[in-house]
Amino acid sequence: MLHRQKRWILIALPIFFFWFFGQIDKVGISVIQTDPEFLKALGMTGVDKNAKIGLLSFVFTIAYGVSNLFWGFIIDKFGARKTAIAGLFVWSLTMFSSGLSTTYEAFIISRIILGFGEGMMIPVSGKFISAWFNKRELGRAQASWLTGNYLGPAIGAVILVLVISSLHWQAAFFLLAGFNFLINIPMFIFLTRNKPEDHPWVSKEELALIQSPVDSVAQQVSSTNENKNFIQDYRFWIVWFGMLVCSFLFFGISIWLPTYLIEAKGFNREGMTSITSLSWLFALGFVLVCGFLADKTRRPSLMASILFSLTAIFLTTAVLVPNPVLAGICMGLAMGCQGGVFHLSNMFLVKYSTQETAGRAAGLIGFTNLMGGFSSYIMGWLRDSSGGNFTSSIIMLIITALLGLIAYLFSIKEEATELRAVPLPPQKINA
Repeated sequence: MLHRQKRWILIALPIFFFWFFGQIDKVGISVIQTDPEFLKALGMTGVDKNAKIGLLSFVFTIAYGVSNLFWGFIIDKFGARKTAIAGLFVWSLTMFSSGLSTTYEAFIISRIILGFGEGMMIPVSGKFISAWFNKRELGRAQASWLTGNYLGPAIGAVILVLVISSLHWQAAFFLLAGFNFLINIPMFIFLTRNKPEDHPWVSKEELALIQSPVDSVAQQVSSTNENKNFIQDYRFWIVWFGMLVCSFLFFGISIWLPTYLIEAKGFNREGMTSITSLSWLFALGFVLVCGFLADKTRRPSLMASILFSLTAIFLTTAVLVPNPVLAGICMGLAMGCQGGVFHLSNMFLVKYSTQETAGRAAGLIGFTNLMGGFSSYIMGWLRDSSGGNFTSSIIMLIITALLGLIAYLFSIKEEATELRAVPLPPQKINA
């Protein structure tokens, strides 16, 4: 059956590594910023230390979010393959220059350029998934690349701590640049094509499988959606707002989690690494479970509502519980829930757009990442204002999670109506 499954190697595998190393590049700063030598070398000391640390992620995510709009149009015009290769070159060179930075200002500039280079990740992935996978397998296809999104930082946290401990913080950036030059760029050059019909390795059988229509009733619903621009669909904007909230929560937790564990809960570097890696594995678990349940139940809005509720509960528990290990695990579970929301949002993206508009729709969704920058900076500012305490920052995150819950409540009823109109297809067993 391999001749009918090559899309999982030609597209899903490169996108997996795309996100595996891309996420280490993106959130690896959360581990690196716990290194005293790094902070001292770039002048992140004094009473505004935490605001300066938060600004690193702020400028990155602003550039990342804004560039998503730019990359969305570029992808629709020039294709996902060329865009991915161009972006990979930009961010690889930037990682190398980050390791050479000797001032805070130079490092800030490198983070801005890195954010611009990585801004094409969501639009590229959405475009590839839309073109290469049948609508019946969107959950599994999205999970294949989102696995790299969370497995990368889980393993990367361990690698970065070992590199920093054994060598120097600069070596961590050089290593990450090398991964992209040696693995990511060659995979996109030699394996990927914009469309399955353009790839010489794709058989006619697999192409027919990719392009096969969904059941007749669902196809009518799909045709109706395709005749309606995604911008006119209020459900898309619910997802967009949900992603604003998700980005605010996810970056706020993930960027500050290692610092929270060391400075607020008294963990040593080894303990911090263990819980940080575990938190990313929690996110991976939520992604895999949500991908499976979304395909089975077709109730992604209900699932997103539950995930926002759980996030608020876990964050509240982290504030109230005195045990540092339990508090750290609750923070990790809250981050994991947002990983599930992120996965569901990207499934909605494909649902509400067409192959022709997927790049622009993904660009608008990716734009929401700029909220992560505001989150990281505001949390740093609140820490400086409260003498280094995290309580006020976490309360802010709890309120934000409740806003996400309220937004998705507006789409649950219509989702149930849609499900009754399009019954679940009978399960098929492939021979």
